[in-house]
Amino acid sequence: MPDERIGIGALIAQLEDDFPDVTISKVRYLEAEGLINPSRTASGYRKFSRADVERLRFVLTAQRDRFWPLKVIRERLDAMDRGLSVDDGGGVAPPRSDPQDPVRLDPLPAGARPLRLTATELQEAADIDIATFRELISYGLLPKSSEYYDDADLEVARASGALVAAGIDVRHLRPFKSAAERELGLADHVLGHQALRGRAADAEELDDESVTRRVVEDCLDLHMALVRRGLQTRG
Repeated sequence: MPDERIGIGALIAQLEDDFPDVTISKVRYLEAEGLINPSRTASGYRKFSRADVERLRFVLTAQRDRFWPLKVIRERLDAMDRGLSVDDGGGVAPPRSDPQDPVRLDPLPAGARPLRLTATELQEAADIDIATFRELISYGLLPKSSEYYDDADLEVARASGALVAAGIDVRHLRPFKSAAERELGLADHVLGHQALRGRAADAEELDDESVTRRVVEDCLDLHMALVRRGLQTRG
């Protein structure tokens, strides 16, 4: 369903019950300050999406209930635009990983903002110190010269940080990166093999991304099965 966009008059009508002192001038001022950015028609009229309305509600609530200055609101909006969550006290944090599904191979849910963390935010979210962070970069587990880090980088940093806290040096984590690259290589091999011989008539129709995901998941299942067997034989 397409996002219906409304004019500034309809916007004021939606907001005035909760924010009686909102005016067209105030909306224009907040736009001039870069806090909202509605689209424009060919004639220059502002059009506000549902996301614009929610963004404006956040700004007005922050001013009325929290007395935040525009500088603080702008910083919090930037954090939200980078996929972080902002609590009522102004605290900023990335979404927590799901303990029931720590490895997410599926795409982001519809409407979710891709996560972008600064180096400092990544270290805080993963609970690692700067020395560990630099070693992860040095050994290739995190990308070099990156302005922002995404949710996959955060998962790597968190998992690596847990192993470091258990007493494992970062240099001993390189085999995990090599194993991941081999698994992706196996997925590419499967895709290439299917392309050469053509899809089997009775094979389930899957796109390349789905095939890659399935092969990687099977590799993870095999890895866990081998680890479980190893633990059993130890016992």
